Amino acid sequence: MKKVSRFCLYISLPIVLFSNCKTTQQLSDKTIVLRNNSSVALVQKPVSLLRSHFEGNDLQDNFPIVIFKNDTIPAQINDFNADGKWDEIFFTADFLPNEEKRLELKWSQTDPKFTKKTSVRFGKREAENLPVHPAQEEVLMADQVYKKLGYQKYQTDGPTWENDKVGFRHYLDGRNSKDVFGKKLPAITPEDVGINSKGAVEDNYHVMYDWGRDIFPVGSSVGLGGYALLIDNKIDRLGILGTDMVNNVAKTTFKIVSEGPVNSVLSYQYENWNASGNLYQVQETTSIWAGIYGYKNTVSIKGIKGKETFLAAISNLNNKNPLQVVESGNWVCLIQHDYLTYNREWILGTAILVPKDIYLGYIEAPKTGQLTDSYLAKLKIQNDKEISYYAIAAWELSADKGFNDATYFKNYVVNLAEQLSAEIKVEFK
Repeated sequence: MKKVSRFCLYISLPIVLFSNCKTTQQLSDKTIVLRNNSSVALVQKPVSLLRSHFEGNDLQDNFPIVIFKNDTIPAQINDFNADGKWDEIFFTADFLPNEEKRLELKWSQTDPKFTKKTSVRFGKREAENLPVHPAQEEVLMADQVYKKLGYQKYQTDGPTWENDKVGFRHYLDGRNSKDVFGKKLPAITPEDVGINSKGAVEDNYHVMYDWGRDIFPVGSSVGLGGYALLIDNKIDRLGILGTDMVNNVAKTTFKIVSEGPVNSVLSYQYENWNASGNLYQVQETTSIWAGIYGYKNTVSIKGIKGKETFLAAISNLNNKNPLQVVESGNWVCLIQHDYLTYNREWILGTAILVPKDIYLGYIEAPKTGQLTDSYLAKLKIQNDKEISYYAIAAWELSADKGFNDATYFKNYVVNLAEQLSAEIKVEFK
């Protein structure tokens, strides 16, 4: 995690001119043909090129340079299993309906240093009187939660991830809720959000800054994109409330998998989650990329016996308007638009996009208990099989001022679902 002392220059186009990089022809340069097989225009569509498509044992020592019509598309490599060898090349690109793009892939011996449009911030302290320091990972045992420790160990209660549109944070202190940072500027927010000048944890992000602020009340919900299991008609939250002394997860392991200019990835492992007397092993991966007002969450759970239903949550605190449920492409969109922020001060649109083929309707959480004030999308779950869904948040004070209008936000979500449903066919020549 690098310190950021000033805001980065924002470049509005997903493809930018790049000419100062020393490339090499010694590795396997390729022509990549990408085809949008849909009739939908795609904006900053994520593209992943797997390592298996490439040759050369020294690929991990080089940087990919993706060129389209003499311009370079910002790209990065991701190493998901931390073995020192990258697993994918990731970038985004725009496509017209049914468009084919021919890209050239070359390799650079130096880091091209693209404009930073995603980031992860995570800091922790080892004791109440010690300053916060940046970290890449954390292990939290069941008795190390906030109430038991007597102090908040983590900067912003846990990791924050963001792109050029919006930011989020995860309460790693045992609650496992997901919160929203509204951003007024596209630049990455300062590294010292959540700590004071002495390096101590401080809630200084519920006031407005030039970049924005924390805008979303969470309470006893699991926020926007948190989850639970429904077992025998009982809602079992992954994690606890802030007033609880012991976690229902024996061991939580968090890691920053990747932090790059166009994509950042976080990983959570939950060992021995006790839900209704059953023990589950959970893997969660969170990914954000440039240009989207949201993030992707992928969850797999071992120990599923067939009586469980997965619940993807969207907090309805401060919502006074009806929930809208709309099918679009491969997704079912649960959409809210109201003064969803603290004290109903600003308009915020929130949504979750869940897979249509496993959607079983939704329920509303109770007003009291371990998980409250939420709509919960019911999803069919199989043992150790991944479920991916999206959480969306668009604030009226963001760069796109149209989000103060309910129809505008709904159209954004529905169109995004169509774009996420579109597949890009990849060929190498």
